[in-house]
Amino acid sequence: MFSSPWIIALCAMFIWWFATGAILCIVKHADRRGPRAHLRSVILTAPFGLLGVYGFSASLTEATVPGVWIAFASALLVWGWIEHAFLAGIITGPNSYDCPEGCSEFERFFRAWGTIAYHEMLLLTVLIVMGITAWGADNKFGFWTFSVLFIARISAKLNLFLGVRKINTEFLPTPLSHLPSHFRIRPINWLFPYSVTALTFAMTCWFERLYAAETAAATVGFTLLAVFTALALLEHWLMVVPLPDEKLWRWLMPAKDMPAKEKQG
Repeated sequence: MFSSPWIIALCAMFIWWFATGAILCIVKHADRRGPRAHLRSVILTAPFGLLGVYGFSASLTEATVPGVWIAFASALLVWGWIEHAFLAGIITGPNSYDCPEGCSEFERFFRAWGTIAYHEMLLLTVLIVMGITAWGADNKFGFWTFSVLFIARISAKLNLFLGVRKINTEFLPTPLSHLPSHFRIRPINWLFPYSVTALTFAMTCWFERLYAAETAAATVGFTLLAVFTALALLEHWLMVVPLPDEKLWRWLMPAKDMPAKEKQG
């Protein structure tokens, strides 16, 4: 069952939706309890990241269907914990201030980089370590999964900086409330066509590899990569197409506190 491309695709989409919602839900609940709650949540979820590290390492020699699924899930666990640490404001960058009005593009880029520098350097370090570890391994799908996530994230952040039509800030926690001031709202920017073209090409390559797959493990791996690249492409298009994608996760979020006047009736 878990080697059927259609079942794999449905599982991948559910994992994308659930994992995103779970991280946002944890962060928003911690947000209501203060900075120490964010730190506690990152510490308490650290075992999931460590489990991902162990699973990635153990899956390198397992070119089987279970091995590919373990590699994929492990890459997501590592990625998810780092993203959680970022959203919680624990691993971000040296700049935690709003971008002042009227600054030059160079200064705005420097300030924007300062808001995410430590996080991006950590992701790059993990990517390099994964690449070195997976070199020559039988099962490289964990590394490829992390690579897709990394490249798609860099592309998305650059597009947000240069300007897109829609910037969803609804789920941003308090520690990252300064981030939107570094973004720009524009109909489109010069990088966007290149981003969606590159992602479309990558997705096509994964589908071509899927079509040529000779083993069940390869079928699973390339289906997962193709679907996640397609989801990254969709997320890019949602930056310029005004669709209410936030509704996918809004119902998972904790209810907002009512103003005092409303509580008193």
